[in-house]
Formats: sequence, structure tokens, C-alpha cells
Amino acid sequence: MRGAVLRKLAIFALPVVLFVTACLVLPHLAALPPARRELALSAPYLVTVVGMSLSFAFGRGRVFLMLLLVGVCYWSFRTYLQNGMNGFAPQMVFLSLSLFLPINITLFSFIRERGVMTLSGRMRFTFLALQAVAVVWIIRYQQDYSGLPQFFSKELVHIPLLSSLTLPQPALFLTVAGSLVISARAFIRQSPIDSAFFGSLVAVAFACNGLMSADVPVVFISAAALMLAVSVIQDSHNMAFRDDLTGLPSRRALNEQMSGLPRRYVIAMLDVDHFKSFNDRYGHDVGDQVLKMVAKKLAAVRGGGRAYRYGGEEFTIIMPRKGMAEAIPFLEEVRKNIADYRLVLRGNDRPSETKEGKKLRNSERNDSSVSVTISIGVAECSDTLRSAEDVLKAADKALYRAKGKGRNQLSK
Repeated sequence: MRGAVLRKLAIFALPVVLFVTACLVLPHLAALPPARRELALSAPYLVTVVGMSLSFAFGRGRVFLMLLLVGVCYWSFRTYLQNGMNGFAPQMVFLSLSLFLPINITLFSFIRERGVMTLSGRMRFTFLALQAVAVVWIIRYQQDYSGLPQFFSKELVHIPLLSSLTLPQPALFLTVAGSLVISARAFIRQSPIDSAFFGSLVAVAFACNGLMSADVPVVFISAAALMLAVSVIQDSHNMAFRDDLTGLPSRRALNEQMSGLPRRYVIAMLDVDHFKSFNDRYGHDVGDQVLKMVAKKLAAVRGGGRAYRYGGEEFTIIMPRKGMAEAIPFLEEVRKNIADYRLVLRGNDRPSETKEGKKLRNSERNDSSVSVTISIGVAECSDTLRSAEDVLKAADKALYRAKGKGRNQLSK
């Protein structure tokens, strides 16, 4: 259980690394020679442009728009807030950024990906443009909105630490709420883009709060843009190396993993028993549910194993630095867990809502349950099986022996 949680927390590795790097770089920025310092001041623009180019090429409209917002944020800092927040216009620009950014980042983390130049992409761009128009309108007719800066900067709770921050309390609470929601979503969905949204929201908040220091916005806006840019590459990598249905690494990832195995390892081939007849009887939707369930159980294998979808109803588990005797108990545990699991089939009169469905899950309505089993073939690296391909073939032959012996068993 702890290992599974730690693996899921790894989705936040990149934002954490870039955020810590930004904190370490910050003290050294002021000591740069003038020429290098000027180059550093342009870094947020450079990273933003590179990130927008990547997101456009890969059709990641949400990241494209978020990078546009981050770029506008830095441009606003350099244009309107170089000398602090003296005057109505700088105050409104700062408040707009600190309030709109957490709202937009949180909102964009929940909407579906629809590309950049599609109708949905253009509508989302229009949505952001209208916000900018509203800010320009308020600044243009400031005599009618003179009380807005005080309204959006008011103290909601009296805590000395919060009062000492540059970031106003309403913006701070929006940032905290958005960070919690996005981080929970990233943890559950294991999406690099959601993780980058979380990291960029925190980084932008630090940039806004450190407005009085000329170096803070440079460093943290650059970090935010870099998180978003790299997330596009990570997400594209996942699409190529991760199976869409089960969420497990795909056969392509398996092939790469096999090229870098240690000297001692075990490979197991696993197959869902009678899956074709099961699919014919219950339909492909139920068959997909079965594959997802099996994949989830396999992903939880203990002993340091890692599961892959090999193809169809076949899966593979690699257990590095394990011998046959050490690996078999963990594989048998997975086999028993799958055999003991009862998959509930939805009846025609069962409510589609999750909450109502949970109330009836244990009832005797028109729901029925089914169970599936798997067969496992296991092989280990040895003097006669030196290459990973040979071990995989031997595990596949052992799998067929397990099926020939009656299925729902392990053969080596």
C-alpha cells in the first residue's frame, strides 16, 4: 500500500525538483554580470515560447493557453509593476493576475483537451481575452471603479503572517483551494499536465508574492513555464508508452525495460482465462471492465514487480533482482486476489448515478457478479536463458503449460 502511494506521489517529482531549483538559483541571480542578467530577464519569454510551440505541435490547447497566461503575467510584471503598485492601474493589474490566474488554472485543469485551433480552443481563448478586456475597461474608467482595489485586497482573517504577505488574502485562499483540488486530481489521474498545473499555480503565486524583488518573478515564472513545457513532452511520452485502457505501461515500454534489466530477474506472462468466450457472452464493455480490474490488481503486485500490458488479454510482470523462489509467492498472491474478486455487472434497472448505485451494490436486484481467473507462466534468467527475449519466450511456454493443466494456476 505504501509503495503504491509513493509511486503515485512520483507524479509531483518534476514540479518539486523545478521549484527547489528555482529557490536555489534565486540568490545567485543578482550576482550575475549585466549581460547575463539581461539574458536571464528574457528567460521566461524564451521558455514560454518554446513551451507554446511544443503544445501547439502536440495539440495541447490547455497548456498552450496556460503558457500564454504565464507569459502575459511576466509581461505585466515587467511593464506595469516594475516600480511596485503605486497607482490605480498597477494595483488592478496585480489584483487581476493574482485572482484570475488561480481561477483559470483550476478551471483549465478540469476541462477536456480540445486542441489549439479548434472551435473549443478559440472559444477558450476568447474567454481569456474577455477577462483582459474587462481589466482594461476598469482601468480606462477607473473613476467608476475606484473602490475595487480595496475590496479585493481586504483582510478576511486577521493572522499576522498572512497580513505580511504581498499576495492579498482572497487571492491566497483561491490559490490554496486551487492547489488542493488540482493536486488531488493529479494524484488520482496520474496526469503530468495536471501535475504541471499544480506546480505552475504555486510558482506563479510565489512570483506574485515576491513582486517587490525584481528577481523573484523571473525565477518562478521561468519555473512555471518550464513545468508546463516539460509536461507536454511527458504526456506525449505516456501516450506512446502507456496503454489507454488499463493505464499500465505498454508493450513498447516493456521492450525498453527489457533492454536494461539487471543480471538477476524473473519474467511472468499472465493471461485472462477464457476471455474470448467471456467477451462473447457479456459484451466488450464488460470485457474492458475485466481488463481494467485485472490490470489494477497486477499493478499492485508486491516484491518490486512492475506490470505491463503485453497485448489483448495478456500481461507481463517483471521482477528485477528476484529469483524464482522469491517471485512465486508474490505472483500467487496476485492470482488469488483476482480469482477471489467478484465483478458486479450493472442490471438494467440499476441507477447510473454513482451515489445511488453504491446504495444498491449489495442488494439482490437485477445485478449479477462474475469472477475471472488468470494463468501465469514464470521464467528466470539463467545460464541457459541469458537474454530477456529468451526468458520471455520461456515464460510464454510456461503460460501455455499452465493453461493446459486446467488454468487458474502458475507454471514455471
